[in-house]
Amino acid sequence: MHPHLRVLIVEDSEDDTLLLVRELRRAGYNLHYVRVDTADEMEAALNQQLWDIVIADYSLPAFSGLDALKVVQKRKLDIPFIIVSGTIGEDIAVAAMKAGAHDYLIKGNLTRLVPAVERELREAEERYKRHSAEQAFQESEDRFRTLCSSAPLAIFQTDAQGQLTYNNPLWYEISGLSTQQSLGEGWTQAIHPQEQAAVVADWQETVSKQSTWVQEFRLLNPQGEVRWVRALASPMYSADERFLGHVGTVEDITDRKLAAQKIYEQAALLDISIDAIAVCDLENNILFWNKGAERLYGWTTAEVFGKNAAKLLFKSGDTAPPFVEIQTILATEGKWQGELQQVTKDSKNIIVESRWTMMRDEAGNPKSILTLSTDITQKKQLEAQFLRAQRLESLGTLASGIAHDFNNILTPILATAQLLPLKFPHLDESTQQLLQILESSARRGADLVQQILSFTRGVEGSRSIVQLRHLLLDVAQVTQRTFPKSIETKTDITPSLWTVFADATQLHQVLMNLCVNARDAMPNGGTLYINAENLWLDQNYAASMHVDAKEGFYVVITIADTGTGIPPEIMERIFDPFFTTKEVGKGTGLGLSTVMGIIKNHNGFVTVYSEVDRGSCFKVYLPSREIAETNAVTHTELPNGNGELILVVDDEVSICEIAKTTLESHNYRIITASDGIGALALYAQHIDEIKLVLMDMMMPVMDGASTIMMLQRMNPKIQIIAMSGLMSYESPAQKQDLGIREFLAKPFTAQILLNTLQKVLA
Repeated sequence: MHPHLRVLIVEDSEDDTLLLVRELRRAGYNLHYVRVDTADEMEAALNQQLWDIVIADYSLPAFSGLDALKVVQKRKLDIPFIIVSGTIGEDIAVAAMKAGAHDYLIKGNLTRLVPAVERELREAEERYKRHSAEQAFQESEDRFRTLCSSAPLAIFQTDAQGQLTYNNPLWYEISGLSTQQSLGEGWTQAIHPQEQAAVVADWQETVSKQSTWVQEFRLLNPQGEVRWVRALASPMYSADERFLGHVGTVEDITDRKLAAQKIYEQAALLDISIDAIAVCDLENNILFWNKGAERLYGWTTAEVFGKNAAKLLFKSGDTAPPFVEIQTILATEGKWQGELQQVTKDSKNIIVESRWTMMRDEAGNPKSILTLSTDITQKKQLEAQFLRAQRLESLGTLASGIAHDFNNILTPILATAQLLPLKFPHLDESTQQLLQILESSARRGADLVQQILSFTRGVEGSRSIVQLRHLLLDVAQVTQRTFPKSIETKTDITPSLWTVFADATQLHQVLMNLCVNARDAMPNGGTLYINAENLWLDQNYAASMHVDAKEGFYVVITIADTGTGIPPEIMERIFDPFFTTKEVGKGTGLGLSTVMGIIKNHNGFVTVYSEVDRGSCFKVYLPSREIAETNAVTHTELPNGNGELILVVDDEVSICEIAKTTLESHNYRIITASDGIGALALYAQHIDEIKLVLMDMMMPVMDGASTIMMLQRMNPKIQIIAMSGLMSYESPAQKQDLGIREFLAKPFTAQILLNTLQKVLA
C-alpha cells in the first residue's frame, strides 16, 4: 500500500481530473486531492497545506500550466511539478521543461502517470536529504574561519541583517580597524566620507534583495591614508533555503587603480579623437578604451575592460592576426603599422589601419601597448570600385585605340569576299562556300569591333529626350515574337514614366543585351520581367548603394528572369570585358560590359541581384531630366511611425544597418537578427511588443519562408513584409500562401520602405 499522497490538480475539466485520480488510486495511493483552475484558487490551496505533487493542464481558458508553475516558483516551493496536455508537442514539451517542469504527459496516454509520480517523489525526497545539511554547514563554519585567518585576501562574514560578524586579520591591515571595531556596523567608519552614504545604501539594498554585492570604493584609515578596495560578497543560505547573510572578500586595488587613473588622465584628451584608441597589457587585455573606440566597435568601456582584444575584435575561425610577429616587431622597433580585418559588436566586418606602440615604464621595461585604429572599410570598398572602373576604362581606351585598325583590316577583307564571286562567277560550289565563310567571319569581326566601340567612351551617339515607355514596350514586343514560346514576357511600366536624356539606339542595345542574357539563362523556359518606375534616390541611400550613385530623380528599369542565376564566385566578374560563361562561339563576353559602359556614359549605374536556381534581377538607374512638378518627391514627405517596435531580419549587416538607421530616424524602434533562428528567439522575447517583421527571404541556416512559417505558428496574426531581390516577382498566389502582406524589392529606398510600413501598419 502506497503512503498518503496530497495532490494539487490544476485543471478546468472535472472529467480529466477524475481520470488522473482514478489512475493514481488504481496504483494504490491513499489520495487527497484538490482541483483548482484559477490563480487565486491555487494561491489559497498553497496557503492551506503542503502538497506532495502538482499536476497541471498546459492549456486552460484563463490560467495555464506554465502560469501555475510560476506561482510555485515564486514561492520557492520544492514541489514536483508535472505538465499534462491533450495536444502537447515536442516544442511545448521542451518549453515546459525549460520553464522548470519536472515531467510532461499526454492526456490520451496516462500509463506514464504513476511511474512519473513515483520518480518525482523519490527525487524530491533525495533533494530534501541533500538540503538538510545545515548542521554540517554550522560545523564547517569554524573550519572556514580557521582557514581564513591565514588567507591572502581580507575575508568577512555578515548576518542576515548585514551586520559584520567576522573578519580575518588582513582586514585590519587594509582598513586600519581592529576586528572588534569592525563588528556590527563599525566597518562603515572606514569608508571614505565622500563615498560612505552611497556605499552603505548599496550594501543595504544588497542585503534586502539577498543578492551578490560587487563594489569598488575608497577607504580612509585613522592614519589618513586612502586605499582603493574591491569588495565581493555572496549570499549564504541554510539547508531549508533560509537566508543566513553574506560571505565575501576585500581586495586592495590601490596600485592598480592609481595606475589606471594615470592612464585615464594621460588619455583624457584622446576621447575627442575620431580614431579608436585603446591601451592593452602585454597579454592583450584591454585597460583603456576611448570614445572613438566605442563609436567604431560598438562596445562601451565597461563592456570591454579587462577583456582580451584578440578574442573580442577578431572572428573566431578566421586566420588569427600575427600577434606573435607584431609583438616581436614591437619589442625590437617599438612600433608596428598595418591593416587588420576586425569585427564590431553587431558582427559587422570592418577593415582598420592600425598603429601599435610599445609603452615602457621608467626602467625601460615593456608595460603596455597603445593601439590607434582608423576605419578604412568604406575607403577600401571605394578603392576596389575605383580600381575596377579604372581597369575597365583602361581596357576601353585600349579597345578604342585598336578598333580603328581592326576596321581598316576588316574592310578590304569584307570587300574582297564580296567582289571575288562577281569576278569569278564560275567558281565551284566548295570555293563559293569558302568565300561565304570568309564574308561571314569578316562581318562577325566588324560587329565585334562595333560592340567594343559601344563599350568604350569614344561612342557618344545622338542624344535627345527619350520616353522610355515606348522603348520598353518595343523591346517587350520583340522578345514575345522572337524568344521561345516557353518564355513568358511580363511588363509592369508606370503610366506616367519620366523621360531621360539619352541615345535611344544605345538604350535599345542595353535592353536587348539584358533580355538576351535572361533568355539564355532560361533554357527550359520561365518568365522574363520588364518593369520600369520613377524613383527619388535620397542621399543616404545613394551613398551606400553604388560608387556612381548620386541623390536625385531616376527612372529605374528592371530586367529580371526566373533562370539559373549567377554563382556568387563569378558575380564580381560579370561586367568585365570578354568574360563569359557561354560556350565558345556563343558569346563574346562584351554584352554586360557594353551595358555598363553605355549606362555609365549616361551618368547612370547598374545593380544586380541573383540567386542560384532562382533567377537574376538587373536594375538600370538613369537620371531623369524632365519631371512633372506634381510628381516631384522630397524626403520631407516621408511618413513617421508612432514608436512601433519592428524586427528586421537579414544576414546582410549593411541591409540591417540602413533599415535600422532609416526607421529609427522616423520614430520607429528597431531590433535586428542576422538569421531565422535569431529572429525566432527575439520574437519569442518580444512577442507582445513587435508590431511587424521585415524579413529577408534568402538567409543561411533557416531561410525566410521557413522562418515565416515558424513565426506564424507563434502568432497567426503576425504582420510580415518580405525583402528579396527576386521575390517581388513571385505570383500573388505564392505571396498569399506565405501569408506575407507586402514585398520590398532589393534595393529599396527610405521612401519605399517607410511608405510600405505605413501601408501595412495602417
